[in-house]
Amino acid sequence: MEYEAVIGLETHVQLKTRSKMWCGCANAFGAPPNTNVCPVCLGLPGVLPVPNEEALRLTVLTGLLLHCEIPRRAKFDRKNYFYPDMPKNYQLSQYDQPSTLGGHLDFEFGGGIHRTRLTRAHLEEDVGKSTHFDRHSGVDFNRAGVPLLEIVSEPDLTSADMAYAYLNALKDVLVHGGISDCDMEKGMVRCDVNVSVRPRGSQELGAKIEIKNMNSFSGVRRALEYEIPRQIQAVERGEKLIQSTRRWDDVAGITEEMRTKEDAHDYRYFPCPDLMPLEPSDDWLAAVRARMTELPLARKQRFMRDYQLPAGDAEVFKNDVPLGDYFEASAKHAPNPKAVANWIINNLQARLSEANERLAAEQAAMGLEAGEVKSLTLPGLKFPPEALTELVALVDAGKISSKIAQDVFAEMFDSGERPGAIVERKGLLQVSDTGALEQFCDQAIAANPGPAADFKAGKTAALNFLKGQVMKLSRGKANPALVGEILEHKLKA
Repeated sequence: MEYEAVIGLETHVQLKTRSKMWCGCANAFGAPPNTNVCPVCLGLPGVLPVPNEEALRLTVLTGLLLHCEIPRRAKFDRKNYFYPDMPKNYQLSQYDQPSTLGGHLDFEFGGGIHRTRLTRAHLEEDVGKSTHFDRHSGVDFNRAGVPLLEIVSEPDLTSADMAYAYLNALKDVLVHGGISDCDMEKGMVRCDVNVSVRPRGSQELGAKIEIKNMNSFSGVRRALEYEIPRQIQAVERGEKLIQSTRRWDDVAGITEEMRTKEDAHDYRYFPCPDLMPLEPSDDWLAAVRARMTELPLARKQRFMRDYQLPAGDAEVFKNDVPLGDYFEASAKHAPNPKAVANWIINNLQARLSEANERLAAEQAAMGLEAGEVKSLTLPGLKFPPEALTELVALVDAGKISSKIAQDVFAEMFDSGERPGAIVERKGLLQVSDTGALEQFCDQAIAANPGPAADFKAGKTAALNFLKGQVMKLSRGKANPALVGEILEHKLKA
């Protein structure tokens, strides 16, 4: 019998706010333990939470980007459980009336577009961080109270690779939408995996196995690549799988059982008496809706459709939004958008990288700390997008050669001077005068009788060598296409 996997993901994302969910403590990574804390986030008696409105906005914005329903009434509940990193012994979360419901995420997979349905995206608070030493443990509450968005998918994923693609697509939406930086090294994204197996074609779900607290997308993929075959092999041996929670040991490459459970844990949810229900007004929702951005997949598809770019180029501009915006500003009036894309991807990116390496080395020599080092970005370029359009037009019109264009681009990058002005000032216009080119070709043939004879003998590659000699004689200004035609005509004659 053939089996298939059924996978659902619960993705926890820290929101991009300056302060925590219920107090004014900084939402910042890397501070010394227990320094970004106050009586509110430590859950001391007598304190009252005050909702962070930006976190509420980002939650609804996420719902809009993910095609969710935005209920006109939501509330916060107390999720009761006892754990050392939970200072209040309950977590403020959303249970039966969350801020968003339903929705879906479309992403590329297997050569097509796959749609995964969403159950909800609800707002809650993060907990502290436990660190275990040899003979004791410590708890850092700096993270406690940070706004956390839990995005729950329906069990629409069927493989480890599909889950990996879903997570990366979700991250793209959240980063591009300004919801979160999604820096996994800082613990901004964590994931719980629910996976079961069943006979292919069956509609009945198998026993749900939960893998807790995955902190990397590649870890999720590796865990599923182990866990799915493990479950299938167990079923084929006649074993009965039961609902359980497991952990992923990334070093050993295996999942290990933590606990079994026949029923869901009873968190004794009840509405938080300290917080009023959320009832967003039309004006408030309109202001959030105005912050919506183009979804990454839609952006890629538009670049391919409107500018006839190949998928690889469109992917670059999808992933790097400022670079894509710069491309659009240059290409919208260009008859040859692909040529503009080539200059940005092959030349501009390389120049920016080189400049940033030099800048970092200079700043390091000055003794600047890592956080003080500045990078050269697109807004810091010395030439506007229109200058790149002008450069492409000069090449397409045959006024300068591709080789000369490389030199012009380098000068544009360093000085900011327009390409037309550089070409005129330095006398770089391409030579297309047939008489002048014939003289260069005659000189090249006379000086290189061997390659000329090779071409006549049928070695067509010799023509490229002779063209190179003509380009040298003309200092790179000869029209390459005309040079090839003239050389071929003379040698065949």
